[in-house]
Amino acid sequence: MGKYHGKARIKRLMQQEGLKPKAARRFKVTTDSCHSKPVAENILGRQFNPVAMNTAWASDIIYIHTDEGWLYLTTVIDLFNRKIVGWSMGTRLVTSLIEDALIMAIHRNNPPNGVSHHSDRGSQYCK
Repeated sequence: MGKYHGKARIKRLMQQEGLKPKAARRFKVTTDSCHSKPVAENILGRQFNPVAMNTAWASDIIYIHTDEGWLYLTTVIDLFNRKIVGWSMGTRLVTSLIEDALIMAIHRNNPPNGVSHHSDRGSQYCK
């Protein structure tokens, strides 16, 4: 299968070939959960295994770098089957992205009253 080689050997072989390792990028924190806006209560309490569809949804924003700039994708997933039930994409990180994704999820799934919506409680999810 493979062979084990120490770091020093790999470093020496890469230097002989004129190769340089790609430096790992620092993790960039994109969620501001320490804002002064009011946030909803954490009902789920990190219990992400509901027993039925349309009882608990989760949402997040994904940052996508393109040659033309950043795109922002908001998804809403059903935590029961991990299916994407709503989404929205835009070139600006605004609250309407979250609203549009949630509206799509509601229109496509017609959830019962009481469906929980979980997010990272970032500033975009607050008003």
